[in-house]
Amino acid sequence: MGNPGGLQAMVTGFRLSAALSVAAELGLSDELAAGPRTVGDLAAAVEVDEDSLGRLLRALVAVGVYAEKEGLVENTLLGEGLRSDRPDSLRPLARTLQDPALWAAWGHLGHSIRTGENAFRDLHGEDVWTHRQGDPKQNAIFNDNMAALSWSVAGAVAEAYDFSGLHTVVDVGGGQGALLEAVLTRHEHLTGTVFDLPHVVAKEPKSSALESRWSALAGSFFTSLPAADAYLLKSILHDWPDDRCVEILRTCAAALNPDGVVLVVELVLDRPGYEVVAAFSDLNMLVLPGGRERTEAEYAALFDAAGLHLTRVVDTPTRMALLEAR
Repeated sequence: MGNPGGLQAMVTGFRLSAALSVAAELGLSDELAAGPRTVGDLAAAVEVDEDSLGRLLRALVAVGVYAEKEGLVENTLLGEGLRSDRPDSLRPLARTLQDPALWAAWGHLGHSIRTGENAFRDLHGEDVWTHRQGDPKQNAIFNDNMAALSWSVAGAVAEAYDFSGLHTVVDVGGGQGALLEAVLTRHEHLTGTVFDLPHVVAKEPKSSALESRWSALAGSFFTSLPAADAYLLKSILHDWPDDRCVEILRTCAAALNPDGVVLVVELVLDRPGYEVVAAFSDLNMLVLPGGRERTEAEYAALFDAAGLHLTRVVDTPTRMALLEAR
């Protein structure tokens, strides 16, 4: 048998996910930001059982998230990634796993494979968006996660695309507006709007320097959008099945100013370098929101069905590519 130890680690990988999620929820990396501490000190700070926390830390030290020396625990570079004060923090992502509904949906993956149906909706009787809207804590964690994930690619997107011929841009489904902030900061001639549902959309930019060029608008991208020269859609279309994607793109096409562009930022299948990330993200779309990751040709077909045309694909130094449609 080939690599039984490696295969066993894959099979039991959920244990590590659970351990990281609890560490993130407790804010252990934040507690260690100022330097090493004893397990007892940490347990008192986060109000948990000392013996059980020691067992959790033993496991996370073993995989390199934390380090232990002479009875003191400290962050490693991996542990630093769970600090909440980092703009690219993975703490919100790890905290999403505190939602039992998400764990249960992944346990229902077999139903999706057998039927092609969305696991979350079949198991819980509602889609994941309705679920989050009804749970303010999980909604806030999800919003933080989307902002952190957007931050990690926003600067690269703003740098990779030439916005010089455009004047107005709408960040469609932009949530907390991380991508819009990066674009407006990099391209000072632009004005922009972040557009999303009322319980998601940011009310103001994090940077006060952008206030004069920033606005926020609540609504549904299935219904209507404010007119603009460019629409940015980052990690939006992968959440939805094909027919709903075409609806979103038709809404964009209907409101787009003459000579405007639709800029779709997504992890594109079959592009080298991110095959594992893309494949498992595709499964995540099947289990949770009910969408899918797509190839360049599949995105081109969506554009065509919506009355648009894929004109080029712009690579970024991140896992995301930018698909331009007119």
